[in-house]
Amino acid sequence: MSASNASAKSKSRSAARLASVQALYQMDMEDIGIARLLNEFHSHRLGQEIEDAQYADADPDFFDDVVSGVDARRTEIDGLVDGKLGEKWKLDRLDKTMLQILRCGTYELIARPDVPTATVIDEYLDVAHAFFDNKDAKFVNGLLDAVAKDVRAR
Repeated sequence: MSASNASAKSKSRSAARLASVQALYQMDMEDIGIARLLNEFHSHRLGQEIEDAQYADADPDFFDDVVSGVDARRTEIDGLVDGKLGEKWKLDRLDKTMLQILRCGTYELIARPDVPTATVIDEYLDVAHAFFDNKDAKFVNGLLDAVAKDVRAR
């Protein structure tokens, strides 16, 4: 793969990660099934122009894998995330967007060994910066790093 192809793949996966967080947020907020959700994002969001903003071309297969994987393995993922929260914190206290970021990152750590640990953490740290301040982004970094130590051999 050439450097420009690798860069394009990286950008499309970054866009897919952001879209995955948005899709899962929407799924949590509405009563929408996975098939309808994926279709809606493929038809109306990924790579589309919405309100004069051009959405980046996202890798649709990667997007589908993350969204479907989080949906299918939510109980396992939530258990891993919950296990890393402080004893006074529970999943339902987390901001809904933050929860989706952590779910997506955790999914990649447990199900996508083709993606290096540092890449997963860095990518979701970037997504966190799109929504939160540095303190909250550091929380994402620390929690995903703790999950990675449990689920991936170093």
